[in-house]
Amino acid sequence: MAKARQYWLMKSEPSECSIDDLARAKAQTVAWFGVRNYQARNFMRDDMRIGDGVLFYHSSCPQPGIAGRAEVVSAAYPDATQFDAKSPYYDPKSSPDNPRWVNVDVKLRARERLIGLDELRAEPKLATMRVLQRGNRLSITPVTGAEWRTICRQFWGHAD
Repeated sequence: MAKARQYWLMKSEPSECSIDDLARAKAQTVAWFGVRNYQARNFMRDDMRIGDGVLFYHSSCPQPGIAGRAEVVSAAYPDATQFDAKSPYYDPKSSPDNPRWVNVDVKLRARERLIGLDELRAEPKLATMRVLQRGNRLSITPVTGAEWRTICRQFWGHAD
């Protein structure tokens, strides 16, 4: 039996890859590379599936927040930057025979009005959303179906 569609919040610094960069990319698709946290890696490797929904979140910027929606369009595969000694994501302990790090391809579904942290925190239905919890610094976190629907309906005015 196929797994039900899941939802994710994926953080990116706009200086590295913004929602506008995703919109300009070939086929509006990018490899989500550079994840160097084991828990976030495990989400990509073990749990993400083609067709899963993504909330594209701008982080470490003057106005952090959810900037749009995307979709996972590939299974996890080795992140090539881990093997490139010139890359800031190089990992000398990783090898092509036993890669430590993976990425998935993400395709833009829609640029949306930015939903800032204050707006997200003000919505009671999102009180337990992981990105809003103290100490949560993961670049990838699961989003419940209820949280996804609340964001799409309450803030953007559509079902999905």
